[in-house]
Amino acid sequence: MAEVKISTTSHPFVVPQFTRKDYSSFFLAGALCATISHGAMTPIDVVKTRIQIDPAFKTLSFISGTRHIIATEGPRGLLTGFGPTAVGYLAQGGAKFAGYEFWKTKFVEIAGSQEIAVQNRTVIYLGAASVAEFFADILLTPLEATRIRLVSERGYATGLVTGFARLAREGGIGELYAGFLPILCKQIPYAIGQFTVNEFCHELVYRSITEESKQKISKSATLKYSIALGSGIIAGFAAAILSHPADTLLSQINKGHGPTGSMPHRLFVLAREAGFKGLFAGLGPRMIMTAGLVSSQFLMYGAIKDALGAPPGLEIHKESA
Repeated sequence: MAEVKISTTSHPFVVPQFTRKDYSSFFLAGALCATISHGAMTPIDVVKTRIQIDPAFKTLSFISGTRHIIATEGPRGLLTGFGPTAVGYLAQGGAKFAGYEFWKTKFVEIAGSQEIAVQNRTVIYLGAASVAEFFADILLTPLEATRIRLVSERGYATGLVTGFARLAREGGIGELYAGFLPILCKQIPYAIGQFTVNEFCHELVYRSITEESKQKISKSATLKYSIALGSGIIAGFAAAILSHPADTLLSQINKGHGPTGSMPHRLFVLAREAGFKGLFAGLGPRMIMTAGLVSSQFLMYGAIKDALGAPPGLEIHKESA
């Protein structure tokens, strides 16, 4: 892998120049980890979405909501929307993880020196996560709209293809992308929590241990993945809390709730009607789901990259307090 050195008067700064093959590996690893994790979490997401938007579920807990779906729809009801979830996050996950690697590298190059990059690493993390998520959401939004419609309206369609076709036929591009603004409001804070908090969790761990311990971790897959698991769980909690209000509004928008008018106006009215408590309805199960999602994604992403022989991502952690 080629490298480029950005020199300063005090420290030479080496930034990896990833190849197309490297980015292909990042995309494939991100796509697989996202679609596997989101697909596995479909039952939890079904219950969470029903609690958010179905009046019959407003007073139910996660456990009682799960029992209600099984009793009324059978166990298959918990897998409603699995198709668009798997396909949507296959595309979105690949674009997000590869995009984060790409934009983080570009922003570090723009910084021009190691000192400036480390001093502004929070801005770099936030910027890389936000830009990567924006482009990834262009791929995700139509499939997320289909998923929510399948979950919220029983009998709407038999699956991904028929649901997507009906939504496109009845509403066109406008309906497929009706949730683009709220999904940006949801997914960008989610990506910020996922990547930024994960980066700082890793930094905190490595700043608090000795060089000898670092060497042990580098040689032990168990220790390395244990750190990734713990950091991913904390990052998942942060991602869920930051993105949950917009997640609630997205579910309402995709079910057709709210007034007519511009999207910002609809979001404002729905947020006012929901209130603080309503915006955070279903947060408990979503925190559980998101902690599992984010931690499993980072574990799988690292493992798949290793299996593909992909290089590690660029790190700009602060080495001392």
